[in-house]
This record gives sequence, structure tokens and C-alpha cells, in this order.
Amino acid sequence: MTVPGRRSSNFTRLLRHGFTDPSAAERLLDLPDMSSARTDPVLLDALGATADPDLALRGLVRLVEAQDPAERQSLLDTLITAKPLRDRLLGVLGASEALGDHLARHPRDWQALVTYEATDLHPGVADFERGLADAIDPVTLRIAYRRCLLSIAARDVCGTTDVAQAAAELADLATATLRAALAMARSAAPADAAQCRLAVIAMGKCGGHELNYVSDVDVIFVGEPVEGADESKAIQAATRLASHLMRICSETTVEGTIWPVDANLRPEGRNGPLVRTLSSHFAYYQRWAKTWEFQALLKARPVAGDLALGEDYIEGVSPLVWQAAERENFVGDVQKMRRRVVDNIPVAEVERELKLGPGGLRDVEFAVQLLQLVHGRSDATLHSGTTLEALRALAHGGYVGRADAAQLDQAYRFLRAMEHRIQLYRLRRTHLVPEDEADLRRLGRSLGLRTDPVAELNKEWKRHASVVRRLHEKLFYRPLLDAVAQLTPGETRLSPEAARQRLEALGYADPGAALRHLEALSSGVTRKAAIQRTLLPVLLGWFADSADPDAGLLGFRKVSDALGKTPWYLRLLRDEGAAAENLARVLSAGRLAPDLLLRAPEAVALLGDPEGLAPRGREALEQEVLAAVGRADTAEAAVAAARGVRRRELFRTAAADLIGSYGTEDSPAEADPGELVDRVGNAVTDLNAATISGALRAAVRAQWGDTLPTRFAVIGMGRFGGHEQSYGSDADVLFVHEPREGEDEQEATRAANRVVTEMRRLLELPTADPPLLIDADLRPEGKSGPVVRTLASYEAYYRRWSLVWESQALLRAEPMAGDVDLGRRFIDLVDPLRYPVEGLGDDAVLEIRRLKARMESERLPRGADPTLHTKLGRGGLSDVEWTVQLFQMRHGWAEPGLRTTRTREALAATHAAGLISTEDAQILDEAWVLATRVRNGVMLVRGRAGDTFPSGGRELAAVGRYLGYGPGHVGDMLDDYRRITRRARAVVEVLFYGA
Repeated sequence: MTVPGRRSSNFTRLLRHGFTDPSAAERLLDLPDMSSARTDPVLLDALGATADPDLALRGLVRLVEAQDPAERQSLLDTLITAKPLRDRLLGVLGASEALGDHLARHPRDWQALVTYEATDLHPGVADFERGLADAIDPVTLRIAYRRCLLSIAARDVCGTTDVAQAAAELADLATATLRAALAMARSAAPADAAQCRLAVIAMGKCGGHELNYVSDVDVIFVGEPVEGADESKAIQAATRLASHLMRICSETTVEGTIWPVDANLRPEGRNGPLVRTLSSHFAYYQRWAKTWEFQALLKARPVAGDLALGEDYIEGVSPLVWQAAERENFVGDVQKMRRRVVDNIPVAEVERELKLGPGGLRDVEFAVQLLQLVHGRSDATLHSGTTLEALRALAHGGYVGRADAAQLDQAYRFLRAMEHRIQLYRLRRTHLVPEDEADLRRLGRSLGLRTDPVAELNKEWKRHASVVRRLHEKLFYRPLLDAVAQLTPGETRLSPEAARQRLEALGYADPGAALRHLEALSSGVTRKAAIQRTLLPVLLGWFADSADPDAGLLGFRKVSDALGKTPWYLRLLRDEGAAAENLARVLSAGRLAPDLLLRAPEAVALLGDPEGLAPRGREALEQEVLAAVGRADTAEAAVAAARGVRRRELFRTAAADLIGSYGTEDSPAEADPGELVDRVGNAVTDLNAATISGALRAAVRAQWGDTLPTRFAVIGMGRFGGHEQSYGSDADVLFVHEPREGEDEQEATRAANRVVTEMRRLLELPTADPPLLIDADLRPEGKSGPVVRTLASYEAYYRRWSLVWESQALLRAEPMAGDVDLGRRFIDLVDPLRYPVEGLGDDAVLEIRRLKARMESERLPRGADPTLHTKLGRGGLSDVEWTVQLFQMRHGWAEPGLRTTRTREALAATHAAGLISTEDAQILDEAWVLATRVRNGVMLVRGRAGDTFPSGGRELAAVGRYLGYGPGHVGDMLDDYRRITRRARAVVEVLFYGA
């Protein structure tokens, strides 16, 4: 008798055996049908050993109740006395609610678990065919399929088979099922069967002998006419048979479904014919197939129908598979495929995705398949469709490090075991780790984690996913280092030819040079070489993700040679996660940033500082430059210091631009390209202004000490005044001076001219630093007029001689260096010219339009494509800027927002004032930003300025990557540019030309 308020000893015993609801378990054990077994310690121990004792007991009670009354005791007696049956049956009931439901519907099927002979331990296709032999229609086929599945699950949960063996058995059961379904289809249409030969080729996990419990079964159908039959009619007959086979397996009946049969891996996918002849298949693969299709064919295996025809298919496609790495577009396809496809996974599910998430099964499978494609053309031992077998072969051949392969094998097995147990519970196709505590507990216990199942499961899962993430990239690149390293005796390495093949597949144009760089960087026993061996596998992956991996690796070697002996360099790359990736992106994105960095490699420190890539303001730059000038002994040394600051800041700006455009693993690419453009324009303008201030101070101090006999100001014009400079822009300027009180005007003018001459000389001295060219051609009278004028001279000229184009050019005028008050008074002088009261007259508007039309016809370089020229082409910079400037000159007097030197600000103000529509403003802004980004990209990639897209394929691809276009999408980039600028030109025709 149980004392009130005290739990029974049976309750406590159930709790100790792992039941989460002992009260419900007590009630079930107290049922009359369970009376003979309720106190049996063997039964309780067996229930407690299952993944979910509560589920196992509920399933057992349902099974007992479903028996004929005369057979219930026989089941319980057999269960208690036969340990193999007990472990199998209860193991299945504790792991799979769906198979418990099946047993309740078909209560005699438990007897399929009684036999325990050697052949029962590892059945093959023939055994499963015997198990399905009595099926006569889709319903009985499902019942027989579940009965066979019951035996596979029993061996799996009891540990009789491991995860790879269970997956192979599931694939063999699928093979037997496809054969049975085809036999039913042929029996239902004997006339069709008599006309054709039909082979069923398994693809995907079924073809690879590694099927899940619940998965689509991927197939390809091959048909041929029998001798004497019409080919067209035979293929139609084969198509009807194939379609019927698919329905038999896929349709839902009273016994549910088996699995969908998916034929979408066939040539042309769902748009192509379901059945093709051998010759049709071969013609498609030889002419049209993409790299991913050959990757899919790695797992092709004939499983049903005419097996001789299936073997002919495999014999025909196999050479094409192993030649895929020699295809012209293989590298680009590989780069696209290497990007993990997670965009279509809901954000909330990414971290629970076993298959497609970071560190998931797909990472392992893809890495193994890619290495097979690269090296299988010369090594037939790699020709396996099974992931783990192929991984072992790769390790044995030295294509993958043995330790890496062992870790990856272990991680893959654990992740597949998780996937199997998750799917087994309800026999549903899913790759998501559950969130419910009870589901996680059952999953953890099913994998042998019993102390704290949920915590242990999460720990093991994250550990194995982390291993996959870490080794996914390393798998490609670590053996490349071993190929050039001194290995211990007995270790296998990549042959030089295999290393070259792999580098070529990863996009390296000169694999021989790449191997020499790797050897130089990683050979030896020094701490430096050891750190390099740790860094390089990851860096090589980032380089391969760019348009020019060779340049990235060469640049890294040069930087490492320059900084390798400094104590902080390798430590920075090793310990600061962002620094190494940022460096890889910068070195492999083009010529400009690496050239700037290699002139002063210590600037690499900027890449590891979270704030290191933020642009510095004008004031801070001027302070640094003027301080450096003040410390120098000569004007040349002063400006050399100023140009050194400019070089470092150009690198900072270029690096930030590239990293913001490419994005990193931890931060996505900048979503607003206009923000990137503005950031570059402001940063380059500020540092050029600071550099000119330094040159002005140096020129004055060298000849006149602290005070020049005339006040002197530098007025920015063009893109300089508009804060829209690019990396290679000249500085368009006007020079203005005003003699100091008591100074002779002619002497003051000579002094001002000498200052200009000296500034230009200093800024263009040949040094390692990029020169800053000063262009004063926008001055009154152009090249014929004096380089420097007094303020009074400017006033007289503009009052008497000024032309409309000069007023338009003054829209960009802004003081940049020198005397602040003089610069302000110059702006006061020109404001009435650029923003005339009551706006421009009709004659002036016509003159501006005439000038623009003449410029379009005369200044576009001969042979240039007007649809792709960023400055003078259709819908390019000139079109947008002249349109905006026309609005400024017509309405700036009345709209203060239009009084700005910056194009985008003026365009926004034009829209805010209601002068243009929202749509037109957006079209013009998008075109201007895109054209500016193309110019910036060309300079970053080529290291020299250009107004049109590069003609070279690799440079064009690099510009595309900078603009956000992945490998193989250069055509999309050019199409988008033409489309966007064409729309802008249509707006310009209306707003500027009045069409």
C-alpha cells in the first residue's frame, strides 16, 4: 500500500529508467493486457534504454492491444525472453512514432524483427526484393516497404549497422522498390513494355548509396526502342511507363506515400522530356550541360529496368564527367557553386539547418565532389558516388590530409545520424534540428547521449558543425601546402601535377608560380612559417573567391616579405579575425590598393583596427600634413611627407571601398552604393585638399618664411570642388591672390606665380607615391590666360567677358586651401554669376544645350561605345550633371537647396523643390551613382583611370565583382548598365533638351 502523499516505488523506478511522465506510464502498465509484464525488470530496463521510454511504452501497448487476444501473451512472452527482438522492437518504438503507427495498423509485422540470422544483419537488394515480392498494387507495396523499413530502423537504432550502412540499406530498399514499381507499371501496360527498353538511373543520395529515411529519390530515365520498333512510339511508351512508376511511388494512398520520385536532374530539368534515348542524352551532355550537371552525374547508378542499357548510359557519360574540370567555364562555375546557398533559407532556420546551413552536410558533400572532379580525371580510385568512400579515397591518395579526412568523416557521420533520427521520428522529410525540449531529449538519447541529452546534443552538434566549417575551406588548400612542405616519412602528399590541377580549378591562372609562392611562404621550421601554414589555407580560399587569385597570392607574398620580420604582422593576421580576410580582399581585388600598400606595407595595420577604415576628416588630415611639413628641413622633404600621408589615406579609402563592396563573412556588402560613392568622393577630396595645403605651406616657407607678400587661396573646381573625386582624379583649381597692404602688386603677382609653379613641381616630383596633378584650365581665358589673378582681376573679367560655360563651371567652385577670408570673398563674387537673379535667359539655355550637343559629338573618343562610356556616353555622368546644373542656374537664385557644389545634393534639392518627379530623380541618381562606381572600379582594378569598362576578361570580371556581380555575370552587368543609363538618357532628353 502506498502512503498518501508519498510516491510509489514503481513511480520512482520509472523515473529512474528515463520516463518523463511516470504517472502515465504506471497507468499503461496497469492495463490488463500488460499485467504479465508490468513488474518484469527486463522489460523496464529495455524500455529505459530506448530513445524515448514514454513513446516506446505507448507504442508497445498499442501493438499489444492490436493483436488478436489469443496472440497478445505470445508477443509479451517472446519480447521478455528474446533479447534481440526486445532491443529491436522497443528501440524502434522509442525512436519512431510513425513506425509505431504502422505496427498498430499491421500488428503482425513485428514478426519481421524476430529473425536474427547472419543474412538478416546486412541485407542487400535481393533480400529487399523478396520482402516486396508479395506486393500487387501501390497500397500493398507501401505496407511491404514499411515492413522492410522496420528492419532497417531496428538494426540502425540498436547499433547493428552504422549510419553509412543504414544509408546504403535504405538505398538498396529504394532500388528494390523502384524495380517493384516498374514491374507493376509494365504489368499494367504490356503493350508499352513490349515496345521499349527502359533503364532507371538513380541519382543523388540514392545513386550514391547513402539515402536518408525520407528523401526524394532522384532518377533519370533512359529509353530505347526494342528491335524493329519505331523510336518515337517507343519513347512515348517508355514515358508512360516512367510516369506510372513515379505515380506508384509518389501518390498518397490509405497507407500514405513512399517518397517522391524526382526526375528534375534530367537534361533541361522539368522542361525537358522525361525519357530520352542514349544518343539524345549524350548529345545534350556534350553540348549544353553545365558543370553542376556533371557534378550530379558523379552519383549516377543504374538500378532498375534494363540494366544493360543503364550500363551503356554510365559508360557513355563517365568520360564526360571526368573531363568536366577541363571545360572552359569550369573555374567560374566552381566559384559560383562554392558560395553556400542559404539565401532561400528563412533567417530563423539557418542555424537549425543540418543540410544547407553553415557547417552542414552540403559543405562536406560539395567539397568532396569538387575534389573528385578535379583529381578524378587522372585517378580512377576517386570514382565513387558515396561521400565517405570518396573521402577515404581522397585521403589515401594524398588529395586531402588524413587527419582532416578523419575529422570530417566523424563530423559527417554524426550529422547524418542526427538527420536520420530526426526523420525517423515521424518519417517526414526535414533537415531542421527541432526546438522542442522533448524532441531534443529523444534525439540526444537516440545518439547515446544519456547524462544530459539536450545539453550534450547541442554541444556535440555545434562541435561537429564547427569542424566542418573550419575544414570545408581547408580541405581544398591544406594539401597544396603539404605539396611544397617537408612531410614526415610515410605521409602522402599531392603530386605537383595534382597541385597544379587543383589550383587551376580554383581559378589560378599560373599554378606553377602559385606553388612557388606557397613554398616560399610556408617552408621551414620557423615560427613564421608555422603561422603562415595556419593562415594560408584560409587565405587561399579568399583569394580564390576573387577575380584574380594569382594577384592576391603574389601580393600577400610581397607584403609578407616586407613585414615578415616585424613582430606584429603575422600576429595581427592570426589574432585579429577581420584583418586576414580584409587583407585577402584588398590584395586580390585589383592593382591600385596593393600598389599603395606595397609602397608602405605597415599600412596593413589599418585592416585590423575596427575604426581603421573609417575616413578621417579634413581638419584632422590638415593638422597631420601641416605638422609633417613643419618638421621637414626642405620643401621637397615636406611635400614628400604630405604625399606619404596622402598615399596612406588613399589606401585606407580604397580598402574601405573594396571591403564595403565585397562584404566579409561577418558583415554583408554595403547595401547603398550611393553611400559608398559619397564616402569615396568626400575622402579623396579631403585628403587632396590637405595635400595641397601642405604643398602651399612648403612652397611659401621655402622662399618667404611664414608670410607670403600676398594673400593666396586655392579654389576647387570640377569634381574637386564637388567633393566627387575618384582615386585618379586631377585637382581642378583656380588660383586667386590679393596683395597685402603696402606690397607692390606686380611683386605680389610674381610671388603668387612662383608659389603655383613650386606647388606643381613639388606635387609632381617622381617618387614612389602617386602624384597629384593640378589643372588650372578652367581659369578665365583658359590656357591663354594668367594662371593666377587677383580678386579684382577676376571681378573685372567676370563683369565684362564671362561666358555662360564659365558661369556653369563656377557652380563647382569651393575654397580648398590658403587664405580662408579670400576664398570666402571669391565665392561671394561668383555667386551672382552661377545663380543669376531670375535665372537664365532663353539664349543662355540654348547656348548650354548647344555646347552639350557639340561636346557629345566631338569629345567622345573614336571607337568608344557610347552606351558604355561613363563620362560622355548615353545617360552617363555628363548627361546627369549638365541636367542638374541647368536646374541650378535656372532656379538656384530662388531655391537655397540648389546652391551646392555636389551633384547628388543638388539633384535631391531639385526634387524637394518640386522641379522634377520622384521617378526622374531616382533614375538620374541611380545612373550617376552607377557610372561613378564603374569609374572607381576601373581605377581600383587597373591601377589607372578609365571612363569605360575594361576589355580584358579578368579585369572586366573584377569590376563586376566590385559592383556586386558574381562569377559568370559580366553580361548581366553590361546589360544592367545599358538599361539604367538608357532610362537616364530618356529623362535627360526631356529635362535638359526639352524633348
